[in-house]
Amino acid sequence: MNKNQSCEPCANEMLTLARTNKFETVWDRYEQQLPQCGFGLLGVCCRLCWKGPCRVNPVGDGPDQGVCGADVHTIVARNLIRGIAAGTAAHSDHGRHIAKTLLEMSEGHAPDYIIKDQEKLHGIAARLNISLDGKEHNQLLREIALKSLEDFSRQDEKIPCAWLESTIPEVRLAKLTALGVAPHNIDASIADIMARTHVGTDADPANLLLAGLRGSLADYTGMYLATELSDALFGTPEPVVTSANLGVIKANCVNIAVNGHNPLLSEFVCDMAAELNDEAIQAGADGGINVVGVCCTGNEVLMRRGIPLATNYLSQELPILTGALDAIVVDVQCIMPSLGKLSECFHTKLITTMSSCKIPGATHIEFQTQTAKESSREIIRLAIAAYKRRDHDKVNIPQHSSTVIGGFSAEAVVGALSKLDANDPLKPLLDNIVNGNIQGVALFAGCNTPKVPQDQAYLTIAKELAKRNVLLLATGCGAGAFAKAGMMTMEATEEFAGDSLKAVLRAIGEAAGLNGPLPLVLHMGSCVDNTRAVSLAVALANKIGVDLDQLPVVASAPECMSEKALAIGTWAVSLGFPTHLGVIPQVMGSSVVVDVLTEKTKDLTGGYFIVETDPQAAAQKIYTAIQERRQLLGI
Repeated sequence: MNKNQSCEPCANEMLTLARTNKFETVWDRYEQQLPQCGFGLLGVCCRLCWKGPCRVNPVGDGPDQGVCGADVHTIVARNLIRGIAAGTAAHSDHGRHIAKTLLEMSEGHAPDYIIKDQEKLHGIAARLNISLDGKEHNQLLREIALKSLEDFSRQDEKIPCAWLESTIPEVRLAKLTALGVAPHNIDASIADIMARTHVGTDADPANLLLAGLRGSLADYTGMYLATELSDALFGTPEPVVTSANLGVIKANCVNIAVNGHNPLLSEFVCDMAAELNDEAIQAGADGGINVVGVCCTGNEVLMRRGIPLATNYLSQELPILTGALDAIVVDVQCIMPSLGKLSECFHTKLITTMSSCKIPGATHIEFQTQTAKESSREIIRLAIAAYKRRDHDKVNIPQHSSTVIGGFSAEAVVGALSKLDANDPLKPLLDNIVNGNIQGVALFAGCNTPKVPQDQAYLTIAKELAKRNVLLLATGCGAGAFAKAGMMTMEATEEFAGDSLKAVLRAIGEAAGLNGPLPLVLHMGSCVDNTRAVSLAVALANKIGVDLDQLPVVASAPECMSEKALAIGTWAVSLGFPTHLGVIPQVMGSSVVVDVLTEKTKDLTGGYFIVETDPQAAAQKIYTAIQERRQLLGI
């Protein structure tokens, strides 16, 4: 077992098998890259034009500017905000896809889809100032879709995006507008970053970073609408009990993993798995079809359906190594290209589904909203056919899995609180924050990276904060880490929570009929669902009449690695939250950029980055940030 690669037993069991059989994994490829480029790690290399690539030496031992004259601060700032633009493009394209599906539904072009949460749909209409009076269902869908898509096309720069304006406190919107960073148009914010970072344009690092803040708030906007519209389409999550880790794969089943981020197809894969279950049994799989999740598509179907989670991002190759995964169905984002080559070592069918995400070695089944069920049936039957080719002598499934209580949407949290005070559900939470039973709230988000032992930083920081009575929320691969480790259970609350936090979670859980406390870490969904936590924070801020930067609320991304995480972290800072990064960001070559991100943004937005790679020290710094907020509030 190598604890430097992962801290959880299933991953280490599979990594031992991989080494024995010479199957290459992400950890092997990381080691092959060492030592990594020092200029790249500092963010000081520039390849924006063909006069380069240029490398600027930040310590003065070499050129201090590129061929065009860009200095280290310009180069680092440009590289940084291009990453934000990429992350924003990924999240917002997801949101656009959901909004366009609603529009297609309204026109009768997506017949397989229905609205599962009518109440949520009506709530969205109210949020967007769309009247319900006398409107047919399809007309309402059309207006909501067009209003959402307007956030991608508005040309009047004085009008902020509707999904931003309607989801943050007025005082926060005023602050962002005064700074000139409230986006009017998601796509325009991305285009602006790409235009101003083209050779010969913006060279002022401060001006570049302001564009980055605007781009990140466009990311927030795209994420918010993606989550809310998905809830209307597929149902708003409610507490559900399921399990996590590689032990959820079953030897006697046709095992199908859904991987990626977009629920538009995976929902139908789940439906069609039930419909075609008998075909799997007839093929010899007496357990029928077993759908499991990987990464954030896994979180989507866990939250809404209780589908078990096999693993999170970094260990997505490992389910294939069990020899019992018959198909892995991918949509978009955070999908390792290596899955194509690795799946060829087994009988596993890798199936790509989106025109924007194709992988050599995969079978591509183009997903269209018009034919969602038909495509899903085809995918299921490919998996059943693959099962017939399974070499049962190669099956090696780790036998460990953990119970997970997931499904804590903002509505579910408020619903549980309403059992304590039906007239004022937020009051119990607020009272316990004020009296110190809950010291603050920490949202864990982000990814995994082979640069640190997988999941370890999440678990260490969470345990430290829990014993200091900090309420813990999680999304994305952070949620996956906690799910696999059994931290989303009542037992974890009893073991790790401080006394006053434990008492609060017990009171809420008992009142909600759970016969025990709420789980130690509340699973709030995929990475695109980080806005669920913001909606709770906004409700608290509005209730007591303060801005978000006054709340004892922090964000932490202990194992971040992607451009999407960069965009999320930046909008968290833009909204006023102290935001911890556990991996050194590629900006350290510029003292100006570092100073802006860790200090000067406090004066602009109230938020700032905390960079700390040691989990114990990070927990202390996060807790200190919470205490500073409490002190300023006088609580």
